[in-house]
Amino acid sequence: MKKNLMFLALAAVGLASCNGGYKKGDNGLLYNIYTDKSGPKIKVGDFLTANLIIKNDADSVLMSTYDQGRPSPLLLPKASSPGDIFSAITLFAEGDSASVKILADSVFKRGAKPPGFKGKYLNYTIKIEKVIPKGKLTDQAFNEEITKYMKGLADVQKNAEPAKIQKYLDDNKLKVNKTDSGLYYVITQPGQGPLIAANDTAVINYVGRQLNGKVFDTSIKAEGIKAKLSSLDQRPFKPIPVVIGQKKVIEGWDTGLRLLNKGAKATFIIPSKLAYGAMGAGPIAPYTPIVFDLEVVDVIHPKPGSLAPAPPTAQLPAKK
Repeated sequence: MKKNLMFLALAAVGLASCNGGYKKGDNGLLYNIYTDKSGPKIKVGDFLTANLIIKNDADSVLMSTYDQGRPSPLLLPKASSPGDIFSAITLFAEGDSASVKILADSVFKRGAKPPGFKGKYLNYTIKIEKVIPKGKLTDQAFNEEITKYMKGLADVQKNAEPAKIQKYLDDNKLKVNKTDSGLYYVITQPGQGPLIAANDTAVINYVGRQLNGKVFDTSIKAEGIKAKLSSLDQRPFKPIPVVIGQKKVIEGWDTGLRLLNKGAKATFIIPSKLAYGAMGAGPIAPYTPIVFDLEVVDVIHPKPGSLAPAPPTAQLPAKK
């Protein structure tokens, strides 16, 4: 009997060791709280912002709010299934940081796993930045609290943008020109022929980056593979046509491309007012400056007296 008890005790220690100190939750959920502020736990219906990194078991980053430059806002819904990420969040309080492991099969059971996904778990590293409890607040009062908080976050990002751009220029030792509109640019390879003008169609290759160097979009396959962009097999990876002056793309492109000609290469450092502004787009947070390296592969001039047709443009450079 004693031997059996000893065996069970050793097995329990071994299991805890294998799980790295993680506690068990529902449906295979594992969690480990690193910073425990011991405040009120988050409840369904509360508003929160959190910074998180999601990885697979191969330690490949699938998503990071740190790359986006802002915590993710969430009005906490009911758990869609036991042991999902929403149920895990109810274990935490404002200021807590933790690791969470969720069985990948429970997350992707209704659809195929992402291409190249490896491992048994989705691994979350979470830091709860802010919680606004719903409590007994009326819907109006609750929404006003959320709006006030989010505006404060946006103001911080907006005010920090000039310093971020200057730091990027200094760190990369860039000697830039600046347009009256606020676009920073460097022509890295001069082209030939007349400058691109309104109604011309510029055919370009491009790589779009955040200031931290992370690529968020590109027309070049090798760059997409290197950056491990999602849905690689669904991307055309070819130069895209852009009609100048029709406001089909962000203003930074519409302005900057007029400074170039066929064969030119350039780097644009684009402030948010010439990109995605206060709303952001996809992985690009509000008030976020971005960088594009571009090459003008061709310039198609309209026939005299006619306007160029508007061909399709890439999703991310498109004006929102």
